[in-house]
Amino acid sequence: MNYKTKLERNISRNYIFKFLNNLDFTRGIWMLYLAYKGLTLFEIGLMETVYHISSFSMEIPTGAIADIFGRKISRTLGKAANIVSALFMIFGSNTLMFAIAFFFTALGNNLESGAGDALVYDSLKEIGRENSYLKVVGISEFIFNIASIISLIAAGYIATLSFETVYKFALVLAIITMVQTLSFTEPESGRAESAGNFAKTFAAQLKESFAIVKNDKRVLRTIIASELFATLYTTEFFYLQNRLQGLGSSTFEIGIVLASGSLICAIMATQTHKLEKKISIAGIARIAAAIGIVGFWGMSIAGIERYAFVILSAIEGILFVSVSDYINKLIPSKQRATILSLQSMMFSVYMIIIFPVAGKIGDVYGLGLAFTVIAAAATLCLGAVLILMRKIKA
Repeated sequence: MNYKTKLERNISRNYIFKFLNNLDFTRGIWMLYLAYKGLTLFEIGLMETVYHISSFSMEIPTGAIADIFGRKISRTLGKAANIVSALFMIFGSNTLMFAIAFFFTALGNNLESGAGDALVYDSLKEIGRENSYLKVVGISEFIFNIASIISLIAAGYIATLSFETVYKFALVLAIITMVQTLSFTEPESGRAESAGNFAKTFAAQLKESFAIVKNDKRVLRTIIASELFATLYTTEFFYLQNRLQGLGSSTFEIGIVLASGSLICAIMATQTHKLEKKISIAGIARIAAAIGIVGFWGMSIAGIERYAFVILSAIEGILFVSVSDYINKLIPSKQRATILSLQSMMFSVYMIIIFPVAGKIGDVYGLGLAFTVIAAAATLCLGAVLILMRKIKA
């Protein structure tokens, strides 16, 4: 099998990886699991803060590692870290053990963040198919959400029997997925040039990556806007579990609601390449901000929050795919994983601030008020994004 054929197979193998990696049975129940273990909403919020502080501190270094040592190696190490995390969640009995679990979850996701997208984009680039990336990432996002639907519904049912069993399933899947990562072929292009030793190479990689972001305002503005929306959406995704439970919904019903959001997100992701032919990335960003404001206010109203969640999920699907394609076109291969990790780091910065604050408000005043505060913040922030997006030229 020749080299280009192996790179071509990276695309189909990445679809398999996306399915296995995102068949995450814990995604829809981890907050309920920690509450079952005795943690308060504030303590649960702190666990998320541990995750994002860890992610913030390691995001760019792990991206540089992927650019220097290879995206395949980074992806494999990421799944190894996920295995360690699952073990701590299964056997954890106090906040320290859960905090360690969240640290390894962050490390695993950091090692995957940027590396996977860079591997796919540079594989396509080497075989002359980079123009098909938008469609490929749309299919990947569709697979991601189908896996989410399956895991959310299944986990909702399994959790009614045993929360621990959910994490045992997660452990087995992490092991299988780590083995699957070994089937990828590393693209020859996109590796950072050696500066003599690791320390000098690492420093040069960071310097060049930051210079690109600094000099191309389109990259920075897009990262700021997209990650702000993703943070507000993710915060409400997680706290919606507890919100619906407080309103009387069962674990299985909550899984259905979250799965519905994943379904609409999957459908819209596959249609994004058609939408972008009609309007620019700036147009998509404006639509996301405007509809997002309406959706977040809907999330604050008991009785319609599940429908508002589906609307926000549709916007998330479109925005994720279009932003991924747009940013990859702007950045060079040698700095790709590092800059994509910078994008993820921005998400962590937002989450460190917003997520525990929402949890504290929920503990003291109730999640209804917490969602109202988020809606107000979304109105101010996304309103500013509408103005900022006028400066972006597609």
